[in-house]
Amino acid sequence: MEQNIPYDPKKRKMNAAERREHRWGLAFVAPPFIGFLLFMAFPIVFAFVASLSKWNGMNSVFDSFCGLENYIKLFSDAKFWKVLGNTVIYMLGIPIGMGLALIIAVGMNRKIKGIKILRTMYYVPVVSSLVAVAILWMWVFNYDFGLLNSIIKAVTGQHGPNWLGDPFWVKVSMIIFMVWKGLGGSVVLYLSGLQSIPADYYEAAKLDGASGFNLFRYITIPLVSPVTFYLLITGLIGGFQVFVEVLVMVPNGGLNHSAATVVFYLYEKAFDNHQMGYGSAMAFLLAIIIFIVTAINFKGQDKWVHTIQ
Repeated sequence: MEQNIPYDPKKRKMNAAERREHRWGLAFVAPPFIGFLLFMAFPIVFAFVASLSKWNGMNSVFDSFCGLENYIKLFSDAKFWKVLGNTVIYMLGIPIGMGLALIIAVGMNRKIKGIKILRTMYYVPVVSSLVAVAILWMWVFNYDFGLLNSIIKAVTGQHGPNWLGDPFWVKVSMIIFMVWKGLGGSVVLYLSGLQSIPADYYEAAKLDGASGFNLFRYITIPLVSPVTFYLLITGLIGGFQVFVEVLVMVPNGGLNHSAATVVFYLYEKAFDNHQMGYGSAMAFLLAIIIFIVTAINFKGQDKWVHTIQ
């Protein structure tokens, strides 16, 4: 009795045209795949191997293998925990920046004369060179003749604080700068979110007697929550990697590393002190922290992120 064998398209032999198309497909996929292996996968694997050694950039990684010694040393490194604390403090600027951006976006989401010019002005810092604007703000925060202290002295008659020299005020300075730098990008994203909210929602709420504050609280904030979530995630990831701002504005990391971040300390250890293995261990620990924080936020997004139905 002849047995009926089900047709399986995967086992069908390709004809010449299909084989040619398949080869071309592989040819187009190959460059980015090879690029990923060379410039992403290999450096990550090598850095992990280096984190298990006392590699200094000159000796062999495999001849200086030390196991988990770098990681154990890292957990007892008081400076690492201090700079990690500084990094977390800088992230206070994330909710401040998002709040300001949402308020500004609501104000700019109106048909008024010159609004396009105003939107462009807010976005200029985003596309400006980070190094250039950091140098500019370094002069603004200058203790002796900076613009900010000149204004404070003219208004109050008292000399302003040592913005980049005092352990407390240097953190305030960095938060102000980072909020200013990222404000324009957040405003643009919030504007996009606001313009996607149907006007019917507001009209129905107004018919029910909702005030302007209630419209903002119960319609605007929930319906732009996907934008808020995106800004939160990208802000946290970027916040853990702050480096250039500190390197330019406070090249020595501040008094007793009062301004230094994790990446600044990593750079100092790896490239100034030639402790490449220790720096690699720090980078991997930082990557784990970023992954955990991001995963927690993705896990909890269902409780407060709403979409337009």
